[in-house]
Amino acid sequence: MPRMSADEKQKSHERILKAASQLFRERGIETTSVADVMKAAGLTHGGFYRHFASKEALVAAAFSHAVEEVLSDVESASSGPDQASALDSYVARYLSAEHVADRGQGCPLAALGAEIARLDGAAEAEASDAVERMARLLAADERAATDKGVATLAFLLGTITLARLAKNRELADRILDAGKRGTALIEQRW
Repeated sequence: MPRMSADEKQKSHERILKAASQLFRERGIETTSVADVMKAAGLTHGGFYRHFASKEALVAAAFSHAVEEVLSDVESASSGPDQASALDSYVARYLSAEHVADRGQGCPLAALGAEIARLDGAAEAEASDAVERMARLLAADERAATDKGVATLAFLLGTITLARLAKNRELADRILDAGKRGTALIEQRW
């Protein structure tokens, strides 16, 4: 069988990361197998170890991949000329029914935070770093802003988690509305 070119291997690696990132957020880490990920990536299970040493290594890389996607959205929102308005728009998108429904493309901290917190190693370290980075981005200036960012992030994560737990749409919408009001209060009164 011919060897894969470096470019082909990189493309396969990216497909695996994308599939794992989505499946882990949708189904959880424990219930998603390496075979599930490879199938979703359109690759054979046997090729997995050419890319990752273990499932744990894949979890860390996929979580990091998902975090970078989310942080790039937050960075875009926080770097424009009208930062406050852009961050308000980001919070509105975050606290939306679409985000509640689309776990696989949503925030990895909300989808996997509790599961990652029970792990040791690279994924746990990545999650801790992501919390700090996101909190800084959600606020404007250093220390007081970082505290404000942490409060905003806590509201966002708690709101999306509770809305996903709600079994009826009306309750989920009320939770989302309460989260929006709460983040607005943080912004106004911090």
